[in-house]
Amino acid sequence: MGFKEGNFPPVDPAVFLNQPLRARMRRLAEHWVEYGFGTARNINVIYIFKIVVFYAFFGVLIATAGVAPFWEVGSWYNQIGVYQKLVVWTVLLEAMNLAGSWGPLAGKFKPMMGGFLFWSKVGQIRLRPFKWVPFTSGYTRTPLDVTLYFAFLLSLVAALAIPLSAGAGSFRDGTQGFIGFDAGVVNPTIMIVTMVIWVLMGLRDKISFLASRAEQYMPVFLFSVVLPMIGDYTDMIIALKLTIIVSWVGAAISKFGRHFTNTVAPMVSNTPFWAPLPLKRAMYRDFPNDLRPSKFASLFAHIPGTVLELIAPLVLLFSLNSTVTWVAAIAMVAFCLFIISTFPLAVPLEWNILFAFTAIALFIGFPAQAGFAVTDFSQAWIGIVVIALLVFFPILGNLRPDKISFLVSMRQYAGNWATSLWTFTPGGEAKLAQIKRPAEEQINQLQAIGVPYVAAEITMQQTIAWRSTQSQGRGLFSALYKYLPDIESRTIRDGEFASNAMHGFNFGDSHMHSPELVAYLHERCNFEPGEFIQIWAESQPIHKGTQHWILTDAATGKLAEGYWNVKEAVNEQPWLPNGPINLDETFKRPEAEWPKFNVDAKPEFWQPTDTAVGRVVDEAEAVAAEAASVEAGQEQPKA
Repeated sequence: MGFKEGNFPPVDPAVFLNQPLRARMRRLAEHWVEYGFGTARNINVIYIFKIVVFYAFFGVLIATAGVAPFWEVGSWYNQIGVYQKLVVWTVLLEAMNLAGSWGPLAGKFKPMMGGFLFWSKVGQIRLRPFKWVPFTSGYTRTPLDVTLYFAFLLSLVAALAIPLSAGAGSFRDGTQGFIGFDAGVVNPTIMIVTMVIWVLMGLRDKISFLASRAEQYMPVFLFSVVLPMIGDYTDMIIALKLTIIVSWVGAAISKFGRHFTNTVAPMVSNTPFWAPLPLKRAMYRDFPNDLRPSKFASLFAHIPGTVLELIAPLVLLFSLNSTVTWVAAIAMVAFCLFIISTFPLAVPLEWNILFAFTAIALFIGFPAQAGFAVTDFSQAWIGIVVIALLVFFPILGNLRPDKISFLVSMRQYAGNWATSLWTFTPGGEAKLAQIKRPAEEQINQLQAIGVPYVAAEITMQQTIAWRSTQSQGRGLFSALYKYLPDIESRTIRDGEFASNAMHGFNFGDSHMHSPELVAYLHERCNFEPGEFIQIWAESQPIHKGTQHWILTDAATGKLAEGYWNVKEAVNEQPWLPNGPINLDETFKRPEAEWPKFNVDAKPEFWQPTDTAVGRVVDEAEAVAAEAASVEAGQEQPKA
């Protein structure tokens, strides 16, 4: 990859787009192993500039105003009011979509942001989290929604602009005058107003609510307001420590499964600067023949990943030795910096910068041995309630992922999330243009910045090839191969990227592009039966070995439903040379009620070439032969 030029798959676009789907997915998956998205490094530099200058520098400048010169880090790094303002600054940027899920790596090419451009306008799409909540019906943003959104942003700006105050809390004996309280705290009244608006906004629209990362930051607001009133500032500090610990430990626990290694390997493949080619290839069993994660990838994922994220936070929480605490804090800072270095596609870079800072600010700045240990709550019941509040939703979300977003469940990076693929018959995707919004589909955004159509199409097919390298992708594609005989003529889009252009945000959670959204898109676009079919899968419950899937026709509703075994999904190659994995049906609509499939249709991206239509290079012919052997019942042995 060069600085200005990306590493585009080395294919003849017109020939490549005539190849069978399995051949295309194999070729693009192989390319992903070595180059990831192939993004030009100047794009990554833009992200680095954004987090270093726009986020960190200006954030510190705002947070330390009136406290200490920003360059005197030792004077403010553990001032709790400065920490609170940095959290508020992060929420403001997240709520405007200027932080996570921003830019080209998140499928936003022109414009590079969604968020504010969508949520500040009446008539754009919103999704309520609970149907039973009164006064939240409908799928479009009303003047009330826009008012709540602007009120939320203004309350955050006010919290940043108003100087820190002395607060109304009490100090524990021995901590009064502790350096962390010298500058004061964010005005509690402002934080109460912000939380009230936040909740009201979230009850009407889960997209903007989750985009503002409420699951990470609302507890900071809540504990900052409540605990100084019912306990003291020491209680508040300990609760803030527990907030970050639950986030880290929850994420670590979620990685004890079959999904995580399948996420880490393609994540390292997408690393632009430091990972050499041999390391990327070593993440897979036998590149290019076997693209399942290797044993080395599993060790790489679970030792410096899972184990570190589980043990180091617990050491931070319980250590009474300053040296041990420093080692654990530095380990978590390095952990966050590693994640940043991989530039994951949801690009949660600001979140990792703040959490790296938090490891130092809270655990070094307020050491356990100085009276800020987890056992130092002023009253035991306060600690019990704090812990119960923090773990309730993660526990519920792991047991019932259909009820709770994987973000709220603290399953960041685990690879276990709800996913979907959208499929369109020729011309079907163009109907989405009937939905007026600030951003077009990514295929049009790419062309708007000068990418030729065939290159734009291959770029979008890279996103579904990336999905195929993960466990859920094998299940999703299995359903498409099994139920859609016209799959070769369909345009296939990854639901995460496609939904970005519908409502302005996605962070890897297909609760934001579930069958409910598909039904609403049909209301606006009037798809013909079979024209837009989605395969959607819920994430795996922690106590089960299966994932629930639904195949939906936008025009007529559910076509089929069932479960797949996660173990079977992770044991297959991304391009499914042995055919679809087993899909256990719990429902299937009668054949007479299914849409009519035109297997002779040409895909929208079909281009005539000098070679015969369907003629492919040797490796694609081999994949086609594999597919033919499957249809003949001669299944190949699994690699």
